[in-house]
Formats: sequence, C-alpha cells, structure tokens
Amino acid sequence: MRGIHRLALVVMLAAMASAALAQDAAPGPSSTPRPAEQVVMIPKPGMIFSLELEATVFKPSGEGPFPLVVINHGKALGKPAFQGRARYLAQSAEFVRRGYAVVVPMRQGFSKSGGAYIGGGCNVESNGLVQAEDVVATLDYMVRQSYVDKSRIVVIGQSHGGLTTMAFGTIAYPGVLGVINFAGGLRDESCNRWEFNLEDAFADYGKRAHYPSLWLYGDNDSYWPQPLPEKFFAAYRAQAHGAAANARMVDYGTFARDSHALFGSRAGLPIWLPEVARFFKEIGLPFDPQP
Repeated sequence: MRGIHRLALVVMLAAMASAALAQDAAPGPSSTPRPAEQVVMIPKPGMIFSLELEATVFKPSGEGPFPLVVINHGKALGKPAFQGRARYLAQSAEFVRRGYAVVVPMRQGFSKSGGAYIGGGCNVESNGLVQAEDVVATLDYMVRQSYVDKSRIVVIGQSHGGLTTMAFGTIAYPGVLGVINFAGGLRDESCNRWEFNLEDAFADYGKRAHYPSLWLYGDNDSYWPQPLPEKFFAAYRAQAHGAAANARMVDYGTFARDSHALFGSRAGLPIWLPEVARFFKEIGLPFDPQP
C-alpha cells in the first residue's frame, strides 16, 4: 500500500481517451448479462437558467427499492461535447446483479448534457467542486424515484470522475454511505506545480470530507506515476477526521499497458471487485450476487 472560470482553457484531465470513449468495448472476460438501460434527462436548477444532464440508468428487475450506485465518468481529450455517453456496461452489470440501481450522469457540457464545461483553470479544487454540483443534481433526481432506496447510496468515480467524487465527499448528502476513487485527479501541464495543486486539492477535500472512502491506483498509470498516488492519499488522510478518517488506499500494481484504464476495462473486474466488495461490507452494504 502506497500512500470560475476560463472556458477556453485546454485542459488535460486525468482520463485516458481510450478508457473514457471505448469503455464498453474494452477487452476482457465478463459472464454477467448486459442489464437493460434507460437514458433520462435530469434537471439541474440554476440561479439564472436551468439545464438538463444526460444520464444512463440501470436497475435490477422488480420494483425495489434498490440501493443506488452513482458512477462519475472521466474526460477524454478534446471538446467535452463530442464525448460519447458513458455507460460502463460491464461495470454497471456487476452492481445490478448484486441488487443495485446504477446511474451514470454526463456532467455539464459533456455529450448531450446542457451548458458548457467549466474547467476552473489551474484551480483544481474549484474544478472538482463545480463538477460535484452535477452529482448533487443527479442524486436529487434519483432519490425521488420509487425504485431507489435513498438511505443506501455509494458514489464512485474514475479519473476526472474520481476527483469529482472526492470533491462531492465534502457535501453532507443524506443517504450517502461512502465514496470510491478510481485513479482520480486532474492533470494540466500548462499549470505550474500541477502535481502540488492536485495534492493540495485532495488535502482540502479531506479537511471537509464526510464519508469513508476507498482509493484504487496502479503503478503504471500514465497520468499518476508513483509516488504521486501515495502523496494524494497521504494529503487527504492527514486532514480527514470523523467518518472520513476511514480511508483506505489499494495499490494494485501494474495493469495491462496503463493502469489508468483499470475501471473501464472488463479485464479489470477481477482486480477491483473484491476490494469494492470489502468496502461495501465495511460500510454495512451487501455485495453478494443475487439469484
């Protein structure tokens, strides 16, 4: 284990294009049937105007109520509006067969979601907090659905979605029991000290965090070479208190050509599922496959 707003800025965000855009075609075995999906438009209120967020919903058969998993996507290089709708089919299927409803929201400015992407310049902390507003809008919508158990919620994120998830962790949202960060961060090499900016952001999130967390990073991550993940986690853990002090990091070593793609690859399922199962049970949630 090892430890607002300039819209024209071109940002390298921590998500491989191949993981963000080809996530559902990633190689690897999966015997879990593909769950039925529904595309919904989620309202996001605003002080001046409102917009809608495109989201994909998966749920088990039956009326529920089912505990909820939110999966926050990464960002491919290029214009966010050109990024395809994230689905994480194989990954979502694993949660559905364990009795969870899943929602994968596209944040503001991505895919068919309204509005423009808000970057935050070199202010990494601000970037994550702005993205987290879309997680709140998603939860506000989902907890009103009759099939959702609003008392049992877990928020997960990959890459830029991991940063979003940890930023969301600073918000006390009823029913959220834990957060999971898969290779989270933001990398903008045009910013001086971008590594330290990111480390500082995680420290700030830790200071205000509310939930237990699980962090998963690999050794051959093209965006976060070791020892950066250790520093991110240590900065967060040093500030966390209360329930948030229950933070655990897993270094799963090398994965394929780039461990940044672990969550988006079907081949990564056998690696992260046991760790996620352990975390769910630690926070009082079931994780055994349903008949």
